[in-house]
Amino acid sequence: MQLFSPITIKNMTLKNRIVMSPMCMYSCLDESGKVNSWHKTHYASRAVGQVGLIIIEATAVTPQGRISVHDLGIWSDEHVEGLRELVQLVHEQDAKIGIQLAHAGRKSADHGEIIAPSALRFNDSYKMPRAMTAEQIRETIEAFRQGARRAAEAGFDVIEIHAAHGYLINQFLSPLTNHREDEYGGSLEGRFRFLREVIEAVQEVWQGPLFVRVSANEYADGGLTIEDHVTIARMLQELGVDLIDVSSGGLVPAPIDAYPGYQVPLAERIKQETGMLTGAVGLITAPEQAEEILSNGRADLVFLGRELLRDPYWPRRAAAQLGIKIAPPVPYERGW
Repeated sequence: MQLFSPITIKNMTLKNRIVMSPMCMYSCLDESGKVNSWHKTHYASRAVGQVGLIIIEATAVTPQGRISVHDLGIWSDEHVEGLRELVQLVHEQDAKIGIQLAHAGRKSADHGEIIAPSALRFNDSYKMPRAMTAEQIRETIEAFRQGARRAAEAGFDVIEIHAAHGYLINQFLSPLTNHREDEYGGSLEGRFRFLREVIEAVQEVWQGPLFVRVSANEYADGGLTIEDHVTIARMLQELGVDLIDVSSGGLVPAPIDAYPGYQVPLAERIKQETGMLTGAVGLITAPEQAEEILSNGRADLVFLGRELLRDPYWPRRAAAQLGIKIAPPVPYERGW
């Protein structure tokens, strides 16, 4: 059984292939971006439930980059203490923990001005962003670097860069949202430049596993396709990225035919054509489904989102259904 087999990625060994996908919790009620009791309870309970790797929600590298004003932040050294405590709680339960560094770009709900590669709003309910100046691009890249430095100080095992779902980096990558005429626009290489410079900045201060989440299908005419993302994956591979977390959609309003495992072929295609490690995500709910993905070499990790909101002990249920024995937390031995 592959689901409960260990895997080593760079200097990190996971006890199983089950990953908690990053999902916004909108729980910083004072808009400080700081960890509070909710985050400690929420993430630690999934570690108790035997998830191998927990990636916490999109964490903003600037206040302006928040998806909502109640998101976690990492734009200040004041955020490190709470994040370090969260890391410790997860490590105490023999799980690994990652952080997703993010900037919302034109999908930000910050109170002030918002920025994007080009002055194009997401839809009528979002504010019109300001096209980023060269200085703002430099400042944002530096914000990712400082966020990675703080993540290292907090003790995270993994950094994931959020380049999916229509947020800032995805906006730079796509010709639908990047109409720039400078070195950050035009060809795919030009549109990739912002992500490349973010990765290079992060790597100056981070030596651990580095993941990138992408939207490998934008479901819109003229948008990026899986063919484009195979090329992007090769570019990420050359930069030393360790795993691509393969999602889809979110760049522009578009209908998506979502069904169990609908994004798995995207992860499979990237893995087969590049040899890179990939993570599969998207309506993965059944243990047999997760095992099939891994056993058939379609991906290397399975990312569960809403299923782990419903059941923080999903790994226990999966092990039972697959006929595998896993060690419970000692206090739970009588019940497991």
